[in-house]
Amino acid sequence: MSGLRDAAMTSKAWPFEEARRVLKRYEKAPPEKGYVLFETGYGPSGLPHIGTFGEVARTTMIRRAFELISDIPTRLICFSDDVDGMRKVPDNVPNPRALDEHLQKPLTSVPDPFGTHESFGHHNNAMLRRFLDTFGFEYEFISATEFYASGQFDEILLRCAERYDDLMAIMLKSLRDERQQTYSIFLPIHPETGRVLYVPMKHVDAAKGEITFDDADGREWTLPVTGGKVKLQWKPDFGARWAALGVDFEMYGKDHSTNTPIYDGICRTLGVKPPEHFTYELFLDDQGQKISKSKGNGLSIDEWLTYASTESLSYFMYLKPKTAKRLWWDVIPKAVDEYHQQLRAFPGQDAAGQINNPVWHIHGGDVPESRMVVPFAMLLNLASVSGAEDKETLWGFILRYAPDASPEKNPDLDQAAGFAIRYYEDFVKPKKVFRAPDEKEEAALRDLAARLQAYDGPVEDEALQTLVFAVGKDHGFEPLRDWFKALYEVLLGASQGPRFGGFIALYGVEETIALIEKGLAGELA
Repeated sequence: MSGLRDAAMTSKAWPFEEARRVLKRYEKAPPEKGYVLFETGYGPSGLPHIGTFGEVARTTMIRRAFELISDIPTRLICFSDDVDGMRKVPDNVPNPRALDEHLQKPLTSVPDPFGTHESFGHHNNAMLRRFLDTFGFEYEFISATEFYASGQFDEILLRCAERYDDLMAIMLKSLRDERQQTYSIFLPIHPETGRVLYVPMKHVDAAKGEITFDDADGREWTLPVTGGKVKLQWKPDFGARWAALGVDFEMYGKDHSTNTPIYDGICRTLGVKPPEHFTYELFLDDQGQKISKSKGNGLSIDEWLTYASTESLSYFMYLKPKTAKRLWWDVIPKAVDEYHQQLRAFPGQDAAGQINNPVWHIHGGDVPESRMVVPFAMLLNLASVSGAEDKETLWGFILRYAPDASPEKNPDLDQAAGFAIRYYEDFVKPKKVFRAPDEKEEAALRDLAARLQAYDGPVEDEALQTLVFAVGKDHGFEPLRDWFKALYEVLLGASQGPRFGGFIALYGVEETIALIEKGLAGELA
C-alpha cells in the first residue's frame, strides 16, 4: 500500500490530481465534521441520462483516489433538486400533454406520467438510484424536497434572509436590467396553487425569517423561509447547499463553468469555504449536439448496457473527461476491447503503471482478471460470417480457437458473446455492404485461398497473419492496408475489421477458404 500511496502522490492520472487538491484543503487540520464530502447534483426534470451516470462515476474515481492518499473518512452524496419547478414537459414521456396543467409545480408535486411512483420527481429519482445501484456505487441519496421540508436546510435559509442584500448583490451583477427588477434569490411556493413563483420580494424580515410578496393576482402573502415553504433559485441553491452540507468537492459540466464565481460567492457569503471544482466537457450525440435529458438524444444507460458491460461504460467515462466526446453506438465495441486490453496489462505493471491504468480507477484498486480470450470486434465479425443467431453458435467457434475456455471459466467472454449477437443484429447487419473484388484483388484472394489450402502450420493468430501479410506484399499492395481493406469489404461487408490472421484462427481455415470462394463467386455482394 505504501508503494501505491507514494506513486499516487505524483501520479498524473486526473483522479489523483483532483484528490491531491481536496487533500490540500486539510493540510493544516482534518475536517471538523470528521469526513471529506463529495457531492454530485441531479436535476430530475427528465429521465436520467448517461452524463448523470458519468458524473457519479468520475466523482467516485476521485473519491477512491483520495482514499488511497489519505486516511480521512469520505462520504458521497447524490443530491436531487426535485423542488425545482417543471419549466417544460419532456418530449419522451407517455401522454405529455396531461402534464401541461402542472407546469411550474415542484417535480415532486407533478403526477408521474408512467404511473409507477408518487410523482414525476419520485419516478426520476428512483430511475437514477436504480442506474447507480446497477454499478455498485456507494452513495447517499438526498431529495431536496425532504431536505427543505425536514428542516435540514433551515439554518442556511435563515442565514440567507440575514444576508439577503449581500447575496442579491452577487446575483444582480450577472443579470440583465429587466431581469434585475423581478429577481429574488427566494422562490416562494404558492400556498394555494402549489406552483413555484418567480416574483420580486416586497420585504425580507431577517429577524422573523419571513418573506412578503405579491402573487400574479396582486394578493399579498407572507411565508416563512423555513420548512419547505420557499426554495432558492438554482444558482443560489447550488452555493447554499455547499454551505449547508459542508461539501468539499463537486464536479459539473462546462455549461456551468461561467457560474462558478457565483456559486463560490454565495457559499462564502454564507460563511463557508467553497468546495474544489472539476469542470468536464460535455457528451455529444451522433450529430455533434449536446446530450439533453429533455430531448432524450444520445445513448441512455440502459441502451449501453443492452450491448456491453457496465465496466466498458465506466472505462469510456474515465477517458479524457476534459475533452468533448461523441457518445454513440459505434464507440461501444472499441470501449469493450480497450477495457480488456488494460485489464490484461495491469498485472505486469509496476505501482506507478497500475495507478495510471484506467482499470485501477474503475475497480477502486481491486482489479479482476480478464478472461476475454476473443476481442469483441472479432466476435462481431464471427457473428457476421457465421450467421450466428445465439451465443451458443459462437461458442462452437470459440472452443476450437481456445479449447480451455468455457462459459463458466470465461464469464466475461460468455456475456460479450451474447452482447455481440445483439449488437451485430441491430447495428452491423443493416449497414453491411459487400462488393466484388477488382482484378488485382481477385488474384490475391485466389492466392490466399490456395496458400490456406496448402497450409499445415499452427492455427495461430501470428502465423496466419504472416501468411496473409505475405500475400498482400507479393501482389504489390502499397500501402498494405489497402489489401486488408479489400479483405474486409469483399468478405465481411465492412471497411474495417479485425487482425485477419486472428479471424482465420477463430473462424477456421476451411471456413475461411469457403468464405473467399463465395466472395470470388459473387455470392456475398
